[in-house]
Amino acid sequence: MKRRLEGLEGAGSEATGVGGAVGAAVPAQGVPRTGEIVGLTTAEVAERVADGRVNDVPAQSSRSIGEIVRANLFTRINAIIGVLFGIVMVVGPVQDGLFGGVILANTMIGIIQEVRAKRTLDQLAIVGESRPRVRRDGKRVTIGSSEVVIDDTIELGQGDKVVVDGTVIAADGLEIDESLLTGEADPVLKLPGDTVMSGSFVVAGTGAFTATRVGREAYASQLADEARRFTLVNSELRNGIDRILKFVTFAIVPAGIALIITQLMVNDDDVPEAIRRMVGGLVPMVPEGLVLLTSLAFAVGVVRLGKRKALVQELPAIEGLARVDVVCLDKTGTLTETAMDVDRVIRLEPGLPVEEVLGALGAADERPNASMQAIVDSHPAPEGWERRANAPFSSARRWSGATFLRPSGEEDSWLLGAPDTMLPAGHPVLATADSHGSLGLRVLLLARSSRPLGALQDDPSAVPGSAVPCALVVIRQRIREEAPATLRYFAEQGVAVKVISGDNALSVGAVARSLNLPGADDPVDARDLPDDPKALADAVEKHSVFGRVGPQQKRDMVLALQSRGHTVAMTGDGVNDVLALKDADIGVAMGAGSPATRAVAQIVLLDNSFASLPSVVAEGRRVIGNIERVTNLFLTKTMYSVLMALVVVIAQVPYPFLPRHITLIGSLTIGIPAFFLALAPNSERARPHFVGRVLWFAVPAGALAALATSVSYMYARSVYADDLDAETSAATLTLFLTALWALAIVARPYTWWRVLLVLTMATSFAVVLVVPYLQEFFQLELIGTSAPGAAVAAAAVAGLVLEFVWARSRRRLIDG
Repeated sequence: MKRRLEGLEGAGSEATGVGGAVGAAVPAQGVPRTGEIVGLTTAEVAERVADGRVNDVPAQSSRSIGEIVRANLFTRINAIIGVLFGIVMVVGPVQDGLFGGVILANTMIGIIQEVRAKRTLDQLAIVGESRPRVRRDGKRVTIGSSEVVIDDTIELGQGDKVVVDGTVIAADGLEIDESLLTGEADPVLKLPGDTVMSGSFVVAGTGAFTATRVGREAYASQLADEARRFTLVNSELRNGIDRILKFVTFAIVPAGIALIITQLMVNDDDVPEAIRRMVGGLVPMVPEGLVLLTSLAFAVGVVRLGKRKALVQELPAIEGLARVDVVCLDKTGTLTETAMDVDRVIRLEPGLPVEEVLGALGAADERPNASMQAIVDSHPAPEGWERRANAPFSSARRWSGATFLRPSGEEDSWLLGAPDTMLPAGHPVLATADSHGSLGLRVLLLARSSRPLGALQDDPSAVPGSAVPCALVVIRQRIREEAPATLRYFAEQGVAVKVISGDNALSVGAVARSLNLPGADDPVDARDLPDDPKALADAVEKHSVFGRVGPQQKRDMVLALQSRGHTVAMTGDGVNDVLALKDADIGVAMGAGSPATRAVAQIVLLDNSFASLPSVVAEGRRVIGNIERVTNLFLTKTMYSVLMALVVVIAQVPYPFLPRHITLIGSLTIGIPAFFLALAPNSERARPHFVGRVLWFAVPAGALAALATSVSYMYARSVYADDLDAETSAATLTLFLTALWALAIVARPYTWWRVLLVLTMATSFAVVLVVPYLQEFFQLELIGTSAPGAAVAAAAVAGLVLEFVWARSRRRLIDG
């Protein structure tokens, strides 16, 4: 491996001489620039790839196809249904085994949809992955993380994520934040010879390091691999369904055992019929489609968001965004475009080479941020200016600087940054800066320093007394076209918006006012916020626009909102947003943002469009709201099945249904409608206490269905004596009508297609009752008018009572 690293030892000793303090200025003279490093040759890379010394840990954004098949096929519910299906197939006839085909079809649908979601995730993950810049054959090459080999030379700049472990070989004010690994919030200054760990990220400066550990040997590879997995658990919704299934299991086991014994006793002269009736009672107790439709709704959500270029790195984020009631926005890159333009330069001290200094500062920055890039675009680099020392920009300091030796032989240190950070309060230049900031313009101060850069970084409080103002650089920011409509959407949905930015509070407030954001007329300087958590929470609750917010403050503000019971989403694109993104309930990063922000965010907007966020929120609400709808239906079925079994056990009578009847009712009132309802639009904001709300409807609905069906069945037994088929037909009519009424309630509010869906299910059942072949196939025939009339009357009474229960539950939801 060849590198031109002349003067490296000297650079290391000089850097160490500043005391190794965080943020210490690194002398530029003698330090190898990353452009001087040759790196590996093509042959050396090929040799390491052949030996397997490559960063071969795939970014697993989804489960493998094998895992998907196993997860959908080999489930406890499928095992129970499979055993019952096998039993029915032994005693026949085939129409009593229809429920087995339904389960198989549902499982295949689940597998197909999740495979689609996997392909979408995998394709988007490739677009959104960190792509490090390495030196090979003396050239800078951008590659995928998995293409890094041992001994590769990897360049680093502000916002870059460290993708493998390594040793620093060149550093120019390089500061690494290792808080995601160690929990230590303060950035660490890295010098040649120091170690960097995968999972950390650059907050200031530039540098390069040699990869020493790659693949599964890297420090954070297991952590990163696990964090990016496609998961269907660890969410309030999934946890709630798991709790419901546990309750159901406790109810099913005793009811099922009692039903088995009863049916064998009651039908002791016809064992096959007893078995069929037993299976007919057990099958509907199992909410077989509930978990499937939950997974299906999530998977379809991933596909839909993928079409909008939104990468869901953690699946529960879809659900989390549906619950969000506060969105924290960083201004730059979110409300405004990342690109900026220099509007004007206001000279404060005549006779100074302001244009040349700005050009030199821009040329000295290998990885300019948006503000510096605007300066680079408008000020060409002067000739003959030699950089002697450098203090890279840091979000915590809010300024950068460099020492130059000019062609005239003069050596000066220059600072560029926030005026209110670099000048003492009350300085007359601040009034000029504020007058421009109040118009929504970003203002930077160019100043000469009377002290060495290293001393200022060691003691930032000395900057206001050492900076001699020379010029104000006024930068115009471009407001995103989609920002007004997006903010209007959140206002309509009752989601509070907090703008928290590192820029001047007046400038942030002006931008917010131009977007008609509530509270924009009262922007707050975050440096004046209290340290006390309770007082901070009060301030963040009261105000909407904050400026001069540091990285740690952004995190504290997110935590303060969470302490008040809010579900907080944080959006950002810069390295100063990483800590807040990590601690927010949902972190949303822009695709063009720093690799560090993309790494910790749950959702990445790959098209960099803030307008995509409402779509993501809407998708989450669709998933949550619709799963709650179908859960009501499935638990209603489980409840009436368990209660019917208890009635049969107590009354010592045959179970009123065969498996074919339960399959027919379940398909028309739950299975088919639930499939459409689970994927329908839904804009209701998700609310907590999912389990309680579902049980509040499903328990009384199931009880009413069981009561009405039992009354109809017992009356039919008195009318038809021992004609079990006629008795079953009357009971089936009552149960179908009651379940259909429950479906009609759950389908509200009505749209044309929901009305059509309910009517189609009713018509389908009517067709079964009037078509002779279907009558015989499903063993259904209504005889006379007395029992059928009583069946309809019982269903009508149950439906009216259910309407009262639904109205009570809706009032309880609104009040709660």
